[in-house]
Amino acid sequence: MKKLLFALAIIATGTFAYAQDSNPNAPEITFEAETIDYGTIEQGADGNREFVFTNTGKEPLIISNATGSCGCTVPTWPREPIAPGEKSSIKVKYDTKRVGPFTNSVTINSNAATSTKVIRIKGNVRKPEQVKTTPEKADKTSMMEESK
Repeated sequence: MKKLLFALAIIATGTFAYAQDSNPNAPEITFEAETIDYGTIEQGADGNREFVFTNTGKEPLIISNATGSCGCTVPTWPREPIAPGEKSSIKVKYDTKRVGPFTNSVTINSNAATSTKVIRIKGNVRKPEQVKTTPEKADKTSMMEESK
């Protein structure tokens, strides 16, 4: 009985894999860039970026979900179907209140031939430069105020 169940599981898996690959008209999501590098940015800077993609398949592309790898990376994706040849984008907002280097991902689920796609963001958030007052400058300022 175990052998029969194992054989059926193998056949079902093979049939499912074949069915996924057998649609030559399936939509396909093709990104202009799969990684966006923020570079070094100041703490509190604009954390919004946009991943532009095209449906390079022959059927409408439907994105069912997009999930950030942590709560600091929030994606927004189009809810309507994307026609073949049409461009659209997935917007990603990174929380730039967090200081230090980061590398995060967004996992996209769709009806494309490759149903799961991962895009990435990376960069480094640094604290803003603080204005330093040297003791000499402070002394001169206070002396000027006293003379008034």
